This record gives sequence, structure tokens and C-alpha cells, in this order.
Amino acid sequence: MVDYLAILKERGSGALDQKMGIEILEASPERLVARMPVEGNTQPIGLLHGGANVVLAESLGSIGTQLHAGPDKRIVGVDINATHHRSATSGFVTGVATPVSLGRTLCCYQIEIANDQGQRTCTARITCLILQDR
Repeated sequence: MVDYLAILKERGSGALDQKMGIEILEASPERLVARMPVEGNTQPIGLLHGGANVVLAESLGSIGTQLHAGPDKRIVGVDINATHHRSATSGFVTGVATPVSLGRTLCCYQIEIANDQGQRTCTARITCLILQDR
């Protein structure tokens, strides 16, 4: 069995993920889980910024697509959308990404983001394009 989490830890995370405090907790092409602190990612009025949700969702979907495609492929996001259901003001939000479809050229993930109480705060969907070999 492939240890995808170990592969990700060895590769390291991107600068934006580091700035946002995103921590990958579980990783495979079929399911990714990450958490992100609310603190430091808020609007001026203290609510988690909607764009922070989108960053978390795009990170999960892009990582999942890369794991599915393999290390020799390049991937790019081509579409993302998010619906914000409720605000978060403290603690962490946790995103769980599951594939809608995993193809040879396109992958689509749904990402459900919840607060520490398990209440869904955002639902997002991302589609990524798998490009030719590097």
C-alpha cells in the first residue's frame, strides 16, 4: 500500500498552504483530509474569510489530482466554486475531499468543510486538468 501522506511530507507544502496553516491529515486519491486554523485567516470582522475556504478546497483537490495522476504529470485547476453555509470564528475548519470523478485528463473533487463542532461551513467543488508528462 502506498503511503501518500509520507510522500506529501517528503515533498513539502506550498508557500500559500504554509501561510494559511493548512495541515494534511490523511491523503490518498480517494480521500484527503486537512485542517486549517481560523485565526490568521479571517476577515476584518473576525469571520473566516471565504477565500480561505477556497484555498483549502483548491489545495485538497489539486493534491488529490496529483496523487491520482502520478508524479510525472502536471496538473492545473480549471474550475472551482464554493458555497458558504455558515461562518467560523475560532478553532479549526476541517476539509474532506472525495472524488466525483477520476479520469485520465480531468479529475473533479467535492470538498466539505466543517467547523470544530462538525457543522458544515462550506461545500466546494474543483475540477483539475491533467497535462502531459513533465
